[in-house]
Amino acid sequence: MNAITAPDAPKLVLPGRIAPAGAGWDWVADGWKLFVRAPLMWIIAMVIVFIATVALALVPILGSIAVQVLQPVIGAGFIVASHSLERGGDFELEHLFAGFKKNFGNLMIVGLLFLLGGILIVGIFILFVSVTVGAALLTGDPNAVLSTIMGSAMMIVIGLLLVMALLVPLLAAYWFAPALVIMHDVAPVTAMRESFVACFRNFVPFLVYGVVTFVLAIVAAIPFGLGYLVFVPVVIASIYVSYRQIFTEDDAAAAPAKPTFA
Repeated sequence: MNAITAPDAPKLVLPGRIAPAGAGWDWVADGWKLFVRAPLMWIIAMVIVFIATVALALVPILGSIAVQVLQPVIGAGFIVASHSLERGGDFELEHLFAGFKKNFGNLMIVGLLFLLGGILIVGIFILFVSVTVGAALLTGDPNAVLSTIMGSAMMIVIGLLLVMALLVPLLAAYWFAPALVIMHDVAPVTAMRESFVACFRNFVPFLVYGVVTFVLAIVAAIPFGLGYLVFVPVVIASIYVSYRQIFTEDDAAAAPAKPTFA
């Protein structure tokens, strides 16, 4: 299994379409439909990924970096699995390795760019807090220092809000990138740019989507967190559904066929 054959891949549409507001709910609902087609395989795949992630994270420094960089590679595997389910095929464990066998380098670059973006945002947060507190300390004025210490909590809150404001564009650039790379061979930077533009063009549907998934995340946490074994796969499947609606021609009327791999 090295690549999705051209006839099997949906036709790419650039720039991405603008979806109706209600699409945010539809993505989740259709993600659920993909999940129930192979619930056991979804859960097994999630457990495997979780164990592998924990094992990698145990390796000092390099392990944590590898986990971050490999995220789009693993995500691409779930995209291929979702595509198989949509076309009437099965969810097979080999789908998880699709990103390792096709466009591995480009998917790694997406992960690296996402990691560098995250590091930059953390750096901005540290700089913001350091400059704010450091400026008062350098004055040597006890009142200024005391006032700064008392206000440090507020500065941290403001810094965290700044982080969130910067994180949204980064997540937008990442959201569709693995799907565009694995399904259509789009270059990493181009994929992230198109993902960014599509997310902000669909701000309202994503707002609805965010509200729905936030509520579901709370519900999933109630039964000792076990609900996340369902919630996370549904979210992953919903990413595929949103990609299909925004970036591809609708071939739902086409006869279902199990994906073939070269």
